[in-house]
Amino acid sequence: MTAPSITAALSLLAAVALASPALAAPAPVNRIASPGPDGKPGLILKGVIVPAGYETFYLSGQLADPIDPLKKETVEDYGDTRTQTLSTLKKIKGLLEANGYAIGDVVKMQAFLTADPKLGKLDFAGFNAGFREYFGSAENPATVARSTFQVANLVSPAFLVELEVTAVKAAK
Repeated sequence: MTAPSITAALSLLAAVALASPALAAPAPVNRIASPGPDGKPGLILKGVIVPAGYETFYLSGQLADPIDPLKKETVEDYGDTRTQTLSTLKKIKGLLEANGYAIGDVVKMQAFLTADPKLGKLDFAGFNAGFREYFGSAENPATVARSTFQVANLVSPAFLVELEVTAVKAAK
């Protein structure tokens, strides 16, 4: 090959490499805000658009850990709705980090809540208080698309909260 041919071949290879979608960063995740009653962004999103180029991590429903690992029988052993929400989100954060994700990578949450027997009803405020410590916070300003369901029971009467999340990050 002559010098001009080598230069042309190298130029072509560089152009192909630069144009390759595998090397280009994907478009950012579009988190569609939902305005709250005060006009500021609300606690949860209207939706999320995840463009091509992201990998997805679907976490199965997670439950709270007991406050004392030796006591696992009653609601008191796991705490109220806020306490169980915080415990469950701490567990989710650990699972995410163990797999190369961060809590800010969560885009969707499904929350299953039961009535707190002490209150005789669902503690939605307690759930949201725990949620706010992980989403829309100083540490993680991002929030998520979320559905919240009141259910009759979870796997044990001791549990008040079960959370499923979906997280995304740019593919390697």
